[in-house]
Amino acid sequence: MQKIYLDNAAATPLSKEVLSVMHESLQNNIGNPSSIHSFGRSVRAKIEMARKNIANAIKAQSSEIIFTSGGTEANNMVFNCAVKDLQIKRIITCKTEHSAVLNPVFKLPQGIEFEYVDISDCGIINLAHLEKLLSQSEKKTLVSIMHINNETGLISPISVINEICKRNKALFHSDTVQSIAYFDFNLKEIDIDFVTCSGHKFHGPKGTGFLYTHPSNNIKSQIVGGGQERGLRSGTENLHGIVGLAAAIKLAYTHLDAHSKHVRAIKKHMVEGLRARVKGVEFNGDSDLENRLYTVLNVKFPPHPNGGMSLFLLDLEGVACSGGSACSSGATKGSHVLESLGYHDPERASLRFSFSCYNTFEEIDFALEAVSRVFYTVTE
Repeated sequence: MQKIYLDNAAATPLSKEVLSVMHESLQNNIGNPSSIHSFGRSVRAKIEMARKNIANAIKAQSSEIIFTSGGTEANNMVFNCAVKDLQIKRIITCKTEHSAVLNPVFKLPQGIEFEYVDISDCGIINLAHLEKLLSQSEKKTLVSIMHINNETGLISPISVINEICKRNKALFHSDTVQSIAYFDFNLKEIDIDFVTCSGHKFHGPKGTGFLYTHPSNNIKSQIVGGGQERGLRSGTENLHGIVGLAAAIKLAYTHLDAHSKHVRAIKKHMVEGLRARVKGVEFNGDSDLENRLYTVLNVKFPPHPNGGMSLFLLDLEGVACSGGSACSSGATKGSHVLESLGYHDPERASLRFSFSCYNTFEEIDFALEAVSRVFYTVTE
């Protein structure tokens, strides 16, 4: 049976080019990067070259990049370091953040204030309310707003948010897991405090990612041991994952225009196909391709006997998609994002289809036919 993968916001397939780079590294690099002999120095050089290439891709300095196991670890590092090392006493975020932001915040020590900024019905940050929250307290504050929501694809204006934070002497962190490698980044211009990234979102290996930290932030390691990553993250570096991560981000930016054009086209094809086949279908957060991440489409289906089993039934049809964020265990539970926005309806299934440059129009047609069979009310 043919199988179609439309859950790229959860994880993307490893590109052949990245696999080739990693395979070469696995075969030929045996040294520990902390060793001073030639084998170790060779591995160290490859790690630093990867760091330099990643920094160049997002217009940052190599010294500002700390390799991690992914966005979740990097987010945890931001909040723990902000409290322990930067004397942050207050966190402002929003209810639609990823659990990799909200859960670390919930686990911070007692005494750390925590507030939500208001959002609109479709998830847009209320900038006036953010300014008000920042201006009404003199406590040192960290604002954490994700660049792009992983479920609805909403794009937040992080440059404007950063300006508001700077004006009110607050630090700003953005989880950019869904946006790095899909949009141009210039961290020299934005001058943000913290940015976090995961490699498996753009055809890189799982278990890789990085934290960008502004040089003015004097943070310390949360994992102690051998003092790797300039003393900021102990543990022998994941060389093969790091070179794969660097190769993936280079590949993404080399082909950014062509890949984004293709994905926008297949997403549009999916939207038009759903509207033609499923009466009463809606799109959570609106389907406007210009205001949303072009790889994500969150679909609300009409009430249907198969609604509660739709994710499972589509999987049986050979189509893999998501009922929400797949970055937490038990991802079939209701979406806190859709609930926060008022989109959750127990009578209507909401499914997230997310696309990559490797998806084809033929695959979208296959998925549309599968959707028609599961939600068998079809318009003529």
